[in-house]
Parts: sequence; structure tokens; C-alpha cells
Amino acid sequence: MRIISGEHRGLKLCEFEGEDIRPTSDRVKESMFAILGPVKDCTVLDLFCGSGNLGLEAVSRGAKKVVFNDSSKDSLALLKKNIARFKTPIPAEVKNMDFMECLASRMRYDVIFIDPPYKSEIGLKALQTIGKRNLLNKDGVAVYERYCPFEGEIRGLTKIDERKYGKTYITFFKRTEDVDAAEEPAASETPAEQK
Repeated sequence: MRIISGEHRGLKLCEFEGEDIRPTSDRVKESMFAILGPVKDCTVLDLFCGSGNLGLEAVSRGAKKVVFNDSSKDSLALLKKNIARFKTPIPAEVKNMDFMECLASRMRYDVIFIDPPYKSEIGLKALQTIGKRNLLNKDGVAVYERYCPFEGEIRGLTKIDERKYGKTYITFFKRTEDVDAAEEPAASETPAEQK
């Protein structure tokens, strides 16, 4: 597992041992970022960050700020080892929260990575919360990684793309422009006019 592009291209990252954790492969990650397009100056949330593979890739590509969240202290210990490999300070904030607690923040993001534990449906609940609470900036994208294709609808979000890589499906969502948010709009650290 490595950083595949940007300022820190080629940097090797620490990985989990064993087969219980399946980090996003370099091939899938490369395609995912090609579809996302430039993330320079974006504010990013890596909601189930694990080792930080996706969020650290965004850092290397110029993200303005990346919030890493995971409920597992073991995951965050590995993430911190990977952050230390960058040698210089990076624009990262690390949280040890349940994903719903993390999404209770009034923060709004340009990119949200949702890569929950394999075959868990909590990613769907995360998507529903992101849509309901209007947590994406205008033109922001939520990226959902799971073991099967996405079916159905998410209030506040519109599915814009889906790709299959082996047994992995990556689904991309944008904010629905005409949605009436059920709650007050979230505060934004990246005003749309600056994008």
C-alpha cells in the first residue's frame, strides 16, 4: 500500500496484518481519484479511516484539510504511524468517534470517503445522515465503498456514478440541489465561491 500520486508519491504506508481488514487497493484508489478529479484545496472526511489510506492520498494531492475518524484505537495507532512517515506536518485532524458522533458536527466537506467494515451496512446509515444533514458542499462528492452495488435512493444525495473492481463496488454521490435539508445547513470551512 502506497501513496500513488501527488507531492508524496511512492511513500509506503503501514498496513494491517491478517485478512480481516481489506484496505482499498492501489488500482481501485487510482481509479477513484481519477473519477473524483482534483482534490487540491478541498476539505475531506475519511469517515472510517482505518490506516488512513484514502485520506493520506488526498493530503498528497493537495487537500486543504483532512479529518480522519475511526472508532478503533488500533486503527488510529496505525494511522498515526502513517502520518509520521510524511516527515513534515500535514493538514490532518484525527478523531476517535463513532461515525454518527463524527457526523453530528456542523462541518461541511468537499469529499467524504465512506469505507466501513466489510459487509457492514453502517455505510448506508452514514450516507443517509450525510444527505439528511446536508454535509456536502456544493459540488461535493461522497464516495461509498462496499461489497455489492448500491440500490435505492438517499434523500439529499444523487447517485452520479458506480464502478465495479473485482468484488468491490465504488458508488459516487453528489448533493441534490433542490433538497430541503431536514436540519439547519452545516457550517462550511470551504465556501463554495472559493472552490
